[in-house]
Amino acid sequence: MKTALLASLLFLAACGVETVGTAATAASLKKQEVEQGQKTLQEVQQKLDQASQQAAQRAEQAGGDKP
Repeated sequence: MKTALLASLLFLAACGVETVGTAATAASLKKQEVEQGQKTLQEVQQKLDQASQQAAQRAEQAGGDKP
């Protein structure tokens, strides 16, 4: 009887450890996704800033060419 109870408790504890490990892995993956998303956002923002600067320069050059 005690052996069965002990075995049951060990089994439940092992399931809990697996659940915690799975949750930690999922959290780690989500963290990586968020970090990658932030990096992508920064890259897109930089490209937009560059495009905006280039458009402003072109507009300035085009305006300066007119008599």
